[in-house]
Amino acid sequence: MQQSVNSLVRDIYQQEGYVYARSPEEIAETYGFSRVARLASNENPFGPSPLAVAAVQKALATVHRYPDTGGAGRLIQALRDYHGDYEFVTGVGMDGVIETCIRVLVNPGEVVAVSVPTFSFYGLAAKAQGAEIIKIPRRNDFTVDVGAFISAAKNAKIAFLCSPNNPTGTMTSPEDVERIADALDGILFLDNAYVEFSEIDYRSLMQKHDNLVIGRTMSKVFGLAGCRIGYAFVPSWLKPVYEKAATPFTVNTLSLSAATGALDDKEYVERTIRHVRSWIQKFHDICKLPVLPGGANFVMIDTAPMSGDECAARLAEKGIIVRSCRSFPGLADHYIRVCVGEDWECEQFLSGINQIC
Repeated sequence: MQQSVNSLVRDIYQQEGYVYARSPEEIAETYGFSRVARLASNENPFGPSPLAVAAVQKALATVHRYPDTGGAGRLIQALRDYHGDYEFVTGVGMDGVIETCIRVLVNPGEVVAVSVPTFSFYGLAAKAQGAEIIKIPRRNDFTVDVGAFISAAKNAKIAFLCSPNNPTGTMTSPEDVERIADALDGILFLDNAYVEFSEIDYRSLMQKHDNLVIGRTMSKVFGLAGCRIGYAFVPSWLKPVYEKAATPFTVNTLSLSAATGALDDKEYVERTIRHVRSWIQKFHDICKLPVLPGGANFVMIDTAPMSGDECAARLAEKGIIVRSCRSFPGLADHYIRVCVGEDWECEQFLSGINQIC
């Protein structure tokens, strides 16, 4: 080749991408642990629902065929049975739903607004589409300044708001979400990945707003993170163009089956929520460092004067993986994010954090 390989790669992909937590295998090998407390990725510690496992086992005999066409019909019907008569789309995790919505809506050079600090993938996906990113800071307590959000996002093609917010856990009221949706000319994408752990329900807003998309995932309360399946409530006009833009046969047969089975197991969901809420309260009661209020299956903890990186490294030495929040846009480097795991993992974390602070 006459030119360097790097010159072929787009500029945005020569910068830092999504930041992952250290792997449990690395921690176990480095520090000599037989098991490691995995509290960095907001996963469900219980394993998948038995109904999801049974559905996958049944579906294995059909994997020589392409997945269900027509917008993942069986799963769409299961979602309607679970949530009510809404329009749904699916994707490879909520990340896939986000990417496809941006692909449908955003031309290069158009504006995408993001409430920060928050999940970094909104900005990464928008940059990949050639968008101009506007970051809208939250207040010092991480709540959304509705007036500032509306002013900054007024002309955005799509604006991203996460509630409960990752990584802060902060919730935005349905009334504030409605004010924002009313005021925007573009789409408001409301990320509800963790909403099942809160006591807030935004679904009724879909009946009032044709510029609202509510993203959900099967990765958290339903325990299917490895299946990578997300979905969204969408206005009726968006569904057909979303399906045009989506990669054909996006969600695989086994993931579709697992998700359909998981939606039938309400007892599993209720048990998970009870477990999470119990441990969240214990984190607030027992941890010596400030634990921020929130409504997710994780908490954000202020580690000052330690940096988040330092705290995460010291906990790793004790066989505990948490997420340093340094890589989250708009957030100071003295926070960690800790999700609720199994009982022994949570106990190990509380013992470890109180030893080092």
